[in-house]
Amino acid sequence: MTTEATLPSTSASPSARRIWTRTRGVALALVLLVAGAVAIAVVRSDARHGELDPRSADPYGSRAVAELLADRHVSTRVVTTLTDARAATGPDTTLLVAVPDRLTERQQTRLFSATTASRGRTVLVAPGNASVERLAPGVTADPATSLDSTLSPGCDFRAARSAGTADTGGRRYTTTDPEADACYRSQRLATLLRLPGRTAEDSGTTPDEPSDAPSDTSPRNADAAPPAGDTIVLGAPDILLNDRLDEHGNASLALQLLGSRPHLVWYLPSLSDTAAPDDEPRDLFDLLPSGWLWGTLQLFVAAAVAALWRARRLGPLVPERLPVAVRASETVEGRARLYRKAKARDRAATALRSTTRTRLAPLVGVPVAQAHTPEALLPALSSHLHGDGQPLHDLLFGPPPGDDAALITLADRLDALERQVRRP
Repeated sequence: MTTEATLPSTSASPSARRIWTRTRGVALALVLLVAGAVAIAVVRSDARHGELDPRSADPYGSRAVAELLADRHVSTRVVTTLTDARAATGPDTTLLVAVPDRLTERQQTRLFSATTASRGRTVLVAPGNASVERLAPGVTADPATSLDSTLSPGCDFRAARSAGTADTGGRRYTTTDPEADACYRSQRLATLLRLPGRTAEDSGTTPDEPSDAPSDTSPRNADAAPPAGDTIVLGAPDILLNDRLDEHGNASLALQLLGSRPHLVWYLPSLSDTAAPDDEPRDLFDLLPSGWLWGTLQLFVAAAVAALWRARRLGPLVPERLPVAVRASETVEGRARLYRKAKARDRAATALRSTTRTRLAPLVGVPVAQAHTPEALLPALSSHLHGDGQPLHDLLFGPPPGDDAALITLADRLDALERQVRRP
């Protein structure tokens, strides 16, 4: 008859409740992190979808400006690469750079060389200090932005005077060019600059006269002399947005700045624009998107905070005197679990038989040194039990059991044998 042994649960076997207690804090933090990321992504995608895109009808898009320019026979073409933007420049073209800060230093230098020789108009939308110095030399961006959004022209630039107040408040600029028009000042710093082109004197025309006429509703004469090139630095994109176009003089100012020539090239720089000269080497940092250094620093700070949190939750170290008393039952059960996990039934059977032989040898008059010798132990044990030695040989020196049930049976038989020998 075989019996089945069930190992009782102890502190060494964690329950589902204990596992949940240990991991619920981490699980809750992960859920909150994922929920926050999804919420931020949804809010940002809804609020800034198609920003400054002339094909987008969303509040932050610029489709309304493009349609008004089309009514005035000004074509709008959207480009997303530096190669297309440089190729499209010309004396009859206005190039609008939506996000100049997204361009690399090398791209900004190449774009400036193309716009300088084109004799067209270049409109830079809210460039930062680094980009405005390369795209419009002599201009410096102030670190502080304008506190007011709606400002008055306060300059002689015809387009600004005609439009009146407009929402240009944003970044503020200063220039060393004495011929520049500084308009829409906020605390004596301009939020809109018009810089005359380098070839204005050679063209023999006044830039304001052909380039800033707000009432031009027909295509320009192809045989007319092209106007001199110039650069517009705009401190905020508000006058180009769909939801702000109908406020104040925003529409008038936008149409005059972008409609001075029959063609408008709307350049939307993208992170995938990898245009670069073939003969110039590119290193790893040129391939990384802008802001990677700040993102890496944030990751390091988050890792340090997480490490500090995990270290503090364990509490201070407590010294413990050695040796530590451990109950024999825990030691036996721990070793048994190791045997079971490793499926070492042969080692477990060998340990059971060796221990049994060591305890039986003194009971039948055999020295402990000869307890593991069949020729010495089995005859003495058979004469003590008045039985055959062959079953005892298989029991004490036989092969290892084939499965767990056979191992349990072996343990029961060894225990029964020892009780029988000890019986008076």
